[in-house]
Amino acid sequence: MKEKILSKRQNGMPMMLLWGLLYIISIVLVITGGVSDKGLLVGAGTIWLCLGWYPFKGLIVLKPQEALVLTLFGKYHGTLKGDGFYWVNPFCSAVNPASHTHLRQSEDVGESSVISVQGVRTNTTIPTKKISLKIMTLNNNRQKINDYLGNPVEIGIAVTWTVKDTAKAVFNVDNYKEYLSLQCDTALRNIVRLYPYDVAQNVDTTGDGIADEGSLRGSSEIVAMRIRDEIQQKVENAGLEIVEARITYLAYAPEIAVVMLQRQQASAIIDARKMIVDGAVDMVEMAIERLNASGMVNLDEERKASMVSNLLVVLCGNHDAQPVVNSGSLY
Repeated sequence: MKEKILSKRQNGMPMMLLWGLLYIISIVLVITGGVSDKGLLVGAGTIWLCLGWYPFKGLIVLKPQEALVLTLFGKYHGTLKGDGFYWVNPFCSAVNPASHTHLRQSEDVGESSVISVQGVRTNTTIPTKKISLKIMTLNNNRQKINDYLGNPVEIGIAVTWTVKDTAKAVFNVDNYKEYLSLQCDTALRNIVRLYPYDVAQNVDTTGDGIADEGSLRGSSEIVAMRIRDEIQQKVENAGLEIVEARITYLAYAPEIAVVMLQRQQASAIIDARKMIVDGAVDMVEMAIERLNASGMVNLDEERKASMVSNLLVVLCGNHDAQPVVNSGSLY
């Protein structure tokens, strides 16, 4: 199914004036025929008065970034695009199977109205058959998915999309909004399971057979791009275009969040300790070298070992050192 834009469309205002003029003429014919006792005039005027309202059904008003898919006796007639006031064949009927479907945070087309229920006035949106061509946002619920290492993570995405081919959107799938929502969930699962939450060793996230440092937390831009491409492939036949996909929420699942936090804290402590020890060893080495170079103190191996031990305790300790002053002889 290929989209066909209706180019031969009538301006609605002249047609509305024409049908209105014919209605006035029919009223005049009925009155004139009744006065002159001419049944033919009365019959013609009465027939138009009974059926003349039907052409008014062909009057359509479109706002910017709206479209209307029309069928004529079950066949695809064309798509009406462009803001304005138009008149089309009144036997045409508009088709939009997703008119009653409202996605989260999506700008669905609808007509606002006020309804009074038991004296309370409330605003409501009445769905129409018009299709919005605006860029809309889909924010599905957060999903719990196992990452590459099998750890459950909770992730949510926001997908901006628009309708590019109205004929495909209406006729190729049953409900293009529900179809998009389902494909977003499926693509999210397919991509997330290829990445670990954090950087892990011996993990190939690109499929080239070489281990890399890709992760959900550190490569969010790349992950979002792959999710977008995956969704686009799925919804191509539905006439939809995925503009962008962004990760809006990412965290470990509650059942392992505490354990993984302790793991991260332990890893941070180990890295910090390693840095402290490396720095302490360098400082002790520098101190011994300077003492030997200056000739200030001549230390034997036993005294050097004792000094190294004391310096490492002072430099690597968690608390400030409490020195003990020896007022006697060193020996």
